[in-house]
Amino acid sequence: METPTVIPTEDKDWTFVITDGCAECGFVPPDPREVADRVRAMLPFWQERLTRSDATIRPAPTTWSPTEYACHVRDVFNLFAERLRLIVALDNPQFENWDQDATAVAKQYWRQDPAVVSTELELAGQKSANAFDSVRNSEWRRPGRRSNGSVFTAGTLAVYFLHDVEHHVHDVS
Repeated sequence: METPTVIPTEDKDWTFVITDGCAECGFVPPDPREVADRVRAMLPFWQERLTRSDATIRPAPTTWSPTEYACHVRDVFNLFAERLRLIVALDNPQFENWDQDATAVAKQYWRQDPAVVSTELELAGQKSANAFDSVRNSEWRRPGRRSNGSVFTAGTLAVYFLHDVEHHVHDVS
């Protein structure tokens, strides 16, 4: 298969999901201390979804297949575990830029084996859940910055992250 159409993402105002939730997927912002449990709760969904015969099929040319979404979620799990580690370990770290569309193309999400992705997603999900579980109450307000200057605390990063991965469960359901 040749490189499929890239699905462009918009850099929407991300703050609304942290405070107001998301009407499209029904996300309600939780206490950041709930994030780890909610990540673990979604892992069986992905495990089951990646076993289906249509796991690699795009429902439309510009809509990712379940496997492509799972690859993205796996990478988000790893990315945010690292960003959280930086927030806890350093004073106001700046995160490296991450272009999710370039990552999808570079890693050829559309060619990945759903069984392999399932295993990798499970490991990455547990890693991110453990990272959020390890945050002490005194650390939730520690800041970090994206390369575009957007400031997060460990707490707002947790909620923003959770919306991203839960929204993709909605996308695939």
